[in-house]
Amino acid sequence: MFRRVLVSVLRLALRVFFRRVEVEGAENVPRACACVFVLNHPNALVDPVFILCHAPRRVSFLAKEPLFRMPVIGSLVRAMEAIPVYRKQDEGADTARNRETFTRARALLKRGGSIAVCPEGASHSDTKLRPLKTGAARIALGVTAQDPTLELKIVPAGLYYTAKTAFRSAALLRFGEPIAVEPCEHGADGEPTHEAARELSARIERALRDVTLNAEHEHALSTVSRAERVFSAEAATGEERSLARELELRRRFVAGYAFHFERAPARLAALDERLSRYEQTLRLAGLDPEDLSAGRAGAGAVVRHVVTRVLPVLCLVPLAAVGFFLHYPAYRLTGALATRFSRASDDVVSTIKIVASMLLFPLTWIVLACAAAWTVGWWGVVVALAVAPLCGWIAVRFAERLDGFVGGARALRFYLTRRWFFKELLAERRRLREEMVALGEEAAAEPRVAAPAEPSRSSA
Repeated sequence: MFRRVLVSVLRLALRVFFRRVEVEGAENVPRACACVFVLNHPNALVDPVFILCHAPRRVSFLAKEPLFRMPVIGSLVRAMEAIPVYRKQDEGADTARNRETFTRARALLKRGGSIAVCPEGASHSDTKLRPLKTGAARIALGVTAQDPTLELKIVPAGLYYTAKTAFRSAALLRFGEPIAVEPCEHGADGEPTHEAARELSARIERALRDVTLNAEHEHALSTVSRAERVFSAEAATGEERSLARELELRRRFVAGYAFHFERAPARLAALDERLSRYEQTLRLAGLDPEDLSAGRAGAGAVVRHVVTRVLPVLCLVPLAAVGFFLHYPAYRLTGALATRFSRASDDVVSTIKIVASMLLFPLTWIVLACAAAWTVGWWGVVVALAVAPLCGWIAVRFAERLDGFVGGARALRFYLTRRWFFKELLAERRRLREEMVALGEEAAAEPRVAAPAEPSRSSA
């Protein structure tokens, strides 16, 4: 019961922090047999929370042992039935106790349960997967050795964040095709051979690459991100685009960038320069690529948008103002704590923000309720606890709607007063998109030999 309540609270926290959360490929997750989820690890504790909240079955997580000794977080990971992993890099860790970890994980799988593992071993902000450790493969092969009749699947789970440190960004959890685990040769100690563990780890790595974004060059990811904004804005039809489609676009651009980086670097440099000029022109005009669609829609569409969406939001300005006033101190303190304790590590910023928000915002409501009880009585407590969270949510939604409306209105002004300038921006955006499509198609048409997988590390 407590776990169910905690999962509901964590799901709500994710929904508030991320403006949009998408889950794709849930049909790939087996519901009946034993299952090992393997996932990339770009965002500290937020990554396992996504699996715990959005996997279509109950999951126990393998988590680093120091988490169990942390205040608050230690209680949470125990409540979620996590299993500790003892890593060499953790101070005072007794790695010999990983035998106990493997035993507990295998026992759970033999009962038909599921576990989740981050085979990279640590959270990071790299632009690609780190070499995988073989712990997940050894656990899976070990349990099939103990019970060859057991059906066991490994499910790759890719996490993609549009801006993982930013409040009200978006996130995608994508489940890939499951990998069937077959019994293999084992040594005299009953453990799988090193070769078998490495072979299964290589299969896991290939499966994870299919559901994640990997860029060999950090500059490539930056260019791809800028190009994708132009590409998606040009292709937009007014509906919010799918994160799964956005991920596929970026994966295609990354592959195309890598291909042309070797064969036509001057062409990439020219594209990068054109993107920079285009972005500079938009900045000087105070526009975003998406704003151009609002101007192109015409005055009638903008008027309809104002009547149906903007005016109702503007009517809530008083409640939004109250929400800003009440929650601003907690909001600022949350940001300050994230800056101080992240130690310049982007992969833990959102974890700190979410944990701090789950403590500071309820504390704000409790203080307001106490003040209401002191001044107007117990009925004021009910009003405070109902109105304060509602006003806070209205403030968030109001800010998002207002930002979009201001950008669209600015684009409409340019469309009406400087139509030639506006049309030239649209034409350049279209030409940039055509060039990006050509780069991707040329890379896809060229047959290439797949690069061998990097050796996996042997520790858990």
